[in-house]
Amino acid sequence: MPAPLRAHWLQHVPFEGLGQIEPWLQARGYAISATRLFAGEPLPEPGAVDLLIIMGGPMSINDEAEHPWLAAEKRFIRAVIERGRPVLGICLGAQHIANALGAKVYPNPHKEIGWLPIESVAPDEAATFRFPPSSTVFHWHGETFDLPPGAVRLARSAGCENQAFQLGDRVIGLQFHLETTPETARALVEHCGEELLPARYVQDEATILDAEAAPYPALHQQLNALLDYLHAQVGTDGSHG
Repeated sequence: MPAPLRAHWLQHVPFEGLGQIEPWLQARGYAISATRLFAGEPLPEPGAVDLLIIMGGPMSINDEAEHPWLAAEKRFIRAVIERGRPVLGICLGAQHIANALGAKVYPNPHKEIGWLPIESVAPDEAATFRFPPSSTVFHWHGETFDLPPGAVRLARSAGCENQAFQLGDRVIGLQFHLETTPETARALVEHCGEELLPARYVQDEATILDAEAAPYPALHQQLNALLDYLHAQVGTDGSHG
């Protein structure tokens, strides 16, 4: 009987977990492990990971003086990518991927917080993942990134040009959150609510937490499609097991 595929995820703060990603991993039989970087836990060997997921966090990836583990995390992410393993970065995680591959991360002209639209940027490469032409997704970010060398932009918004990118056929970074659930949205409001200051692309607490109005089914449909896409790349380099 083959060993289960190994999904490892990186957590930067206690209140940002896998959200809707966790039931997807469980349904497909992954062995799930995590590194709680904020707690000083060690990173695994890069070769011991079949699928890497890098979650968000309120810090900047440029805050290495305050969070020394950020430097080791970047080296780990680069090593996993170099081994050809599928990698998904979400918000801070996408910024980590970009920076680990040599791109700059810096403040965006606008903060984006809440349920706001993105639009797909049709890539020339037929093999890349494709988002719907337009959709409403969950945002909570104030920084952005340049695309790393060789990456293809997949989505943009009125407030942020680089909303999603893909590198090769197995590395994807999202500035937005497809994994959001009512519980994870509430956790962000509880821990980061001081950021909800009136601005062009910042919604208020009531709008963010209105679960009946939020497009959770469509959001998670996109998440499942994206994870299915990356899952199809797992082990295709013959490295698992």
